[in-house]
Amino acid sequence: MRDFSKIIGHEKIIEYFRNVIAGGQVSHAYILNGPDLSGKMLLTEAFAAALQCEGEGERPCGECRSCKQAKSRNHPDIIYVTHEKPNTVGVDEIRRQVNDDIILKPYRSRYKIYIINEAEKMNVQAQNALLKTIEEPPAYAVICLLTTNADGFLPTILSRCVRLDIRAIEDEKIRRFLMKEKGVPDYQADICAAFAQGNVGKAIRLAGSEDFNEMKKSALQLLKRLKEIDLYEMSQAVRQITEYKLEIEDYFDLMMIWYRDVLLYKATADVNRLIFQDEIYEIKKAASRSSYEGIETVLEGLEKAKARIRANVNFELVIELLLLTIKEN
Repeated sequence: MRDFSKIIGHEKIIEYFRNVIAGGQVSHAYILNGPDLSGKMLLTEAFAAALQCEGEGERPCGECRSCKQAKSRNHPDIIYVTHEKPNTVGVDEIRRQVNDDIILKPYRSRYKIYIINEAEKMNVQAQNALLKTIEEPPAYAVICLLTTNADGFLPTILSRCVRLDIRAIEDEKIRRFLMKEKGVPDYQADICAAFAQGNVGKAIRLAGSEDFNEMKKSALQLLKRLKEIDLYEMSQAVRQITEYKLEIEDYFDLMMIWYRDVLLYKATADVNRLIFQDEIYEIKKAASRSSYEGIETVLEGLEKAKARIRANVNFELVIELLLLTIKEN
């Protein structure tokens, strides 16, 4: 459990939660929508703890019995809905863990709170089963749907929930947090903050990952030689990241940060604003031989490559199109 004051960013959502708690205007259903590791669970757990808190003043107090149970995820009236299959939340799980349970009154709290993580994995039958409960919930019920894709829910679900979209956090806030709270050196904090694209959880994961550092070295070596390598060599280099247990999209994101540095240096000649400051010699070379339009085209090509990977387009074809874009620009 985190109290609201310990959460980095998300000020508007925190203010909203505090206001509805103070005003007694708690909704029966919420959707927290945002990328993995973006803070959805931290916000939801702080909200749930605050709702159940038995202390006085600022909530959650962190000291009462309810807060201690919430912190250990052992609160009888805060229920985490689980699912056995990795890619599906089925109708039986919703019926058993939510619909059949919600008719029982809270054990000893004002609310009975259900947290459904990875809610985008609910199939249509599961959503329809949940809809019946959301339409006519008991007065004490609060259902929180945590998802990476709220637009995948049925319109009837969306219309009956308060939707809260997780926004990206400023790089500087993430950078300061990594340095102060995690003891990360400034140069590494710069890279992790830029790479995480506003996602604190992702930045923390990357800061502590030796695999990420290896992938960064691999990507930089490849970037310096892109004009001279062939399709096979690039394919092998990108495939190698599976050894680091990281995603192909992470590799493409590193490449995007490099090209943004090239674009920034070309436009400003300001070394201090670069992420890869220790690669200034190579960045200068790349900036001198590239046009603004060419760099923008490469950045667009990397975005397209990420989208094609997500759409399960043939890997070799994705890499071939990307390499062709880079070589031409």
